[in-house]
Order: sequence, then structure tokens, then C-alpha cells
Amino acid sequence: MSKVTLEGHIIVPVQDLKSVLEALPEHIKLTHAEPGCIAFHVQQSSRKPHRFDVYEEFIDREAFEYHQRRVRESHWGTITSNVIRHYQVSEEN
Repeated sequence: MSKVTLEGHIIVPVQDLKSVLEALPEHIKLTHAEPGCIAFHVQQSSRKPHRFDVYEEFIDREAFEYHQRRVRESHWGTITSNVIRHYQVSEEN
């Protein structure tokens, strides 16, 4: 079993910022409740309000892929469809 970590940031378009900020607490809550979620942090930059730093850890690839599928099919996935994502995903044995 290999732990999967995602690190990076997203850039939210101006027109989507309000919706993203409103939906973020529920997205965090739902992700923390997912099986296999070890850590999930999203932090808005104080200097660049449209930038959010993201850190995720899942117990294995299966849990990570479940999260990715859930997000794509969720309200969060819809409202963040225009977000620019800058991520690195790594696996640790």
C-alpha cells in the first residue's frame, strides 16, 4: 500500500471566487469524511486572494482516486471547473 500525496495550489477566476469561498467548508468536511483521507488542507493566500494552497494525503491510490471521482461529480467539481490547478502527486511506499 502506497500513501498518495497531492501538493500545490489553485488559481480561482475572479468571477468564481465568491462561490468557491462559500462551498469550501462543505468540500473540506466531505473530504475529511472520505475513507482513506489522512490529511486535507486548503488555505487561501493572504497576499493573493485568488490563490489557494492545497495539501492532500490518502492512505493509498484507491482512496485518492475515489476522492478525485467524488470531486468531479460534486457541486465543488462544478463550481471549480474554471480553476487553474498546479499540483504534484507523489506516492510513498
